[in-house]
Amino acid sequence: MRVVAAQMFAAAFVVTALTTPAHADTTESDADIALEWQSVYDTYHFTDATPPASGSGRSRVVNSISVDIDSPMPLTFYKYSDFNNHIGKNPFLKRVVTHKEWKAASTTYRNLTAIEEIPYEGMIVVSKTHAQQRLHLNGFYYETDSWSQPNVVTHQKIEFTPLPGGKTRVTENLAFEADDSLIDFVAANGTAAHQQLQTALKQAIESGEL
Repeated sequence: MRVVAAQMFAAAFVVTALTTPAHADTTESDADIALEWQSVYDTYHFTDATPPASGSGRSRVVNSISVDIDSPMPLTFYKYSDFNNHIGKNPFLKRVVTHKEWKAASTTYRNLTAIEEIPYEGMIVVSKTHAQQRLHLNGFYYETDSWSQPNVVTHQKIEFTPLPGGKTRVTENLAFEADDSLIDFVAANGTAAHQQLQTALKQAIESGEL
């Protein structure tokens, strides 16, 4: 499902010219990506969690998924919340570029871009997800707001709850926003992708790979 969904998005990118097909040896610098992050942030204000207005042509769907991991908290929190650990667990994620990191009180902020390379009809379509992650170290949860083509916004709150026996329950509260014509597809496949990543991270953490 993840592969089919990614290829459908890749097709949408190509057809609408919303992203540029490129090969893995793209020469785009991290500084260029940081400028794109800032431009997207200034244009779409993707950290604003206000629901789309009625009649705006955009909709929001909210889902929640959980997984129990046989690993203690807070160790699970630190491994799960490090997006570099997601590389290889998401089949298309190739790298994560952190543009800025800072702390305010007990919260760590990270402005970053996740870069995926999606095969589509003999090409590699490069998809960028521009995001801000906020790690709340006192409460052991983190939030992520993100934007990606075609104008898809997500708001996430990932909570970590200690369980008996040294286990941890990870609950992802997901809100997807997209144009009315895309929202069902975005929500269904976005949720499926997060479930796949949860399973992969669970296996990697429990096996000691992470």
